[in-house]
Amino acid sequence: MARLTLTGFLICRSLDEADRVSELLPEHIRLTRAEPGCLKFEVFRSQADPVRFAVSEVFRDRDAFDAHQARAAATIWARGTAGIPRDYTISEDRPEGRG
Repeated sequence: MARLTLTGFLICRSLDEADRVSELLPEHIRLTRAEPGCLKFEVFRSQADPVRFAVSEVFRDRDAFDAHQARAAATIWARGTAGIPRDYTISEDRPEGRG
């Protein structure tokens, strides 16, 4: 199984939109970190550019990531952040010693 990593940015169009993201984040983070396949989930608001959030996620494998996406799609997080641009890179890495 390949571990899946997502890194990048969520880029709001206004401070009001960024404040809304900040309001929704604690519950989204709590629920995501409780998922069985979540190994790491961090989102930080930039101090230098307060409409930008750095995102770093690691999931056990593609299935765990897909389950996260499905769960998150049905939440207030998805509705509240719909349309906010994301600039993400997703990579899958096999554990050392496995091909």
